[in-house]
Amino acid sequence: MKSAPSIDEDGNLSQDEERELYAYYGRSDYNTTTTAGTAAGRRTGGRDETTATAGTGGAGDRNDTVQSRGGHDERREQARRSTDDAMTVSEERLNVGTEQREAGRARLRKYVVTENVTQTVPVQREEVRVEREPITEANRDAAMSGPDISEDEHEVVVHEERPVVQKETVPVERVRLDTEAVTEQETVGEEVRKERVDLEGDVSRTNRR
Repeated sequence: MKSAPSIDEDGNLSQDEERELYAYYGRSDYNTTTTAGTAAGRRTGGRDETTATAGTGGAGDRNDTVQSRGGHDERREQARRSTDDAMTVSEERLNVGTEQREAGRARLRKYVVTENVTQTVPVQREEVRVEREPITEANRDAAMSGPDISEDEHEVVVHEERPVVQKETVPVERVRLDTEAVTEQETVGEEVRKERVDLEGDVSRTNRR
């Protein structure tokens, strides 16, 4: 570094100074036009260098865009060559069916309730009444069989009926659960995708679908 060519403090290099620097460091890619343009840019405060750099970047972007489009067109062309001249158009369709699932449950539950029942039943009872009959030839012997004057008692048992209630359990009916199928109409809706073909280019659009 000590023996390297000296450079002015203002930082401006002439074409000869740049050539000496390239030669000292063993650089053989020195270009007179590029060196002159760079030196001129540096002498004008870097404005030319900035402009050149910006211009170069813009051109590169345009080239990348052109290459990208070219690659896309090439892939489209390869895809076109790999198939026939017809394009397949597809669409989604609904296949609606049914499935069985549990919608609920029903159960039978037996429980006991108590209620009052009223029923009328006929009952009989005996009542005592006094019967008197005159003495006749038919009953004279029975009447005269006892003493003339005496004391006596005669007893009669009186009966009556009372209602008697008994309960018994009897079956009255059988109850079970059963199911039956009921058919009804239900409307379902779902989105489906369909492919459409559009015609592009400088041709008539009469075949547009």
